Amino acid sequence: MYRLFSHNDLDGVGCGIVAKIAFGENVEIRYNSVSSLDYQVERFLEKGRKEDSAFITDLSVHEKVEKRIDQHVQDGWNITLIDHHKTALHFNNHEWGHVKVEYEDGRLCSATSLFYEHLIEHSLLDRSKGLDQFVELVRQYDTWEWDANNNTMAKRLNDLFFMISIDEFEERIIQRIKQNQEFQFDDFEVKILDMEEDKIERYVRKKRREMVQTFIGDYCIGIVHAESYHSELGNELGKNNPHIDYIALVNVGGKRMSLRTIHDHVDVSAIANQYGGGGHAKASGCSLSNEAYKLYVAEPFELDPLRVDAFRNRYNHKESKLGSLYENNEQDQFFIYAHEDGWNVERNKIPMQQLFATFTEAEHHLKRHFGVALVRDEVFVRYLMDHMHHTRVTGQDTLKSFAQHENEQVGPEQDYYSH
Repeated sequence: MYRLFSHNDLDGVGCGIVAKIAFGENVEIRYNSVSSLDYQVERFLEKGRKEDSAFITDLSVHEKVEKRIDQHVQDGWNITLIDHHKTALHFNNHEWGHVKVEYEDGRLCSATSLFYEHLIEHSLLDRSKGLDQFVELVRQYDTWEWDANNNTMAKRLNDLFFMISIDEFEERIIQRIKQNQEFQFDDFEVKILDMEEDKIERYVRKKRREMVQTFIGDYCIGIVHAESYHSELGNELGKNNPHIDYIALVNVGGKRMSLRTIHDHVDVSAIANQYGGGGHAKASGCSLSNEAYKLYVAEPFELDPLRVDAFRNRYNHKESKLGSLYENNEQDQFFIYAHEDGWNVERNKIPMQQLFATFTEAEHHLKRHFGVALVRDEVFVRYLMDHMHHTRVTGQDTLKSFAQHENEQVGPEQDYYSH
């Protein structure tokens, strides 16, 4: 009899699907959260049979259980741990530990891909076309390579996973793989996935306006309370706010916190590890401990949500020749404009001493330290007409600048004043 203890996310359940295809009815699977794994494994060590073969995938046990497994293996038990998280690399010190973060060709590993290859290598499973495609979709989603590769099918696979029960998901995928055809979604799945995408977009738009920004240690972070769509939400918030080092997605009800980053210089698995969690360098999670609750929930509670950049402007946009106007929650106005030596910033019409080499550098500084957002066109126009320094641009010159700018945007055949 085979036993599998795996995670309850797509990658963990992917291991379960591979196991069912390999062993059929001769495998018992337990899907676990991070906190429940140790109990399930200890129960197996106490009541299981020595002749059974056990796999632990996509999760790692704590030190106490690690020592117990090591003793059981020395006593002749067949137990294998397969994982791909950097925080689990120390398990490679044991003969029963197989942890690999990255393949030789630079691709990141997933638990499903490592488990699949392990079974093939030990002649416990034959490779098939449908299984190859499924495993690769899981790998690309779990490592977030689907985003770089624009492989929306991998992302949709995860959406489907969360829309139906694990039992139904397993049944659908296994039946499809056994047909050994091209892996694709049926018409019903396409329809519900289209509806889910619309739902995710609405959810992200809502949460974007609820995020607060603060500093914890040396990191500038965004904090938002969210119970679902953590990967999609964390990725979108990170891309829309590149000045933020990482996003913390807090689920107070579940007493969990997910961490996401789009930056190579930030390792959120190391941050999660401070609170007893772990994961990938760009996607990790941990329990909401008392310390984490204080830093990520209690102290930021009084903060106002971060303002969102105006997105339908015609004039006030980034790196505009007319300058770019920002405002924060305290109604302070920050005007970024090009200078012969770089980019200058005025705060409430008073020049700041710091000169920036690029517009991006100036905006990055203002967003991190002042929480600014690009204002709407009408505020921008009023600012230029009422408050522009005469030594730099007169009121008449401002009108001419607008006319020239408009013609550059819409073409000389359209007169500016007709708009």
